[in-house]
Amino acid sequence: MEILDSILAITSNPTYRKIIFAYLICINIAGFAVMGIDKQRAIRDEWRIPERTLFAYSLFGGSLGTWAGMYFWGHKTRKLPFIIGMPMILGIHATLFFILMAMTAEYRF
Repeated sequence: MEILDSILAITSNPTYRKIIFAYLICINIAGFAVMGIDKQRAIRDEWRIPERTLFAYSLFGGSLGTWAGMYFWGHKTRKLPFIIGMPMILGIHATLFFILMAMTAEYRF
């Protein structure tokens, strides 16, 4: 329970919340951009960004950006790990977000 208490303390602190929000904005923009960069490299038959790197952006908080980038750029939309994996990671992130917000006093549902 100490870990949960620590997480709740961090997410309840307005300063930390702003830092987390800024991080999530940046990682999602980066995830969106990296999908576009890899798409352009694929078109030009250049060195590609490894798939594990694309998934890393998603796993570390950029799931919305990488998923949106997939469909905006039309990249990796036929590869099963991306078709299933990216929405799954996004769903997990959304679920965790709503659970944490529900557990903090200011955002009780």
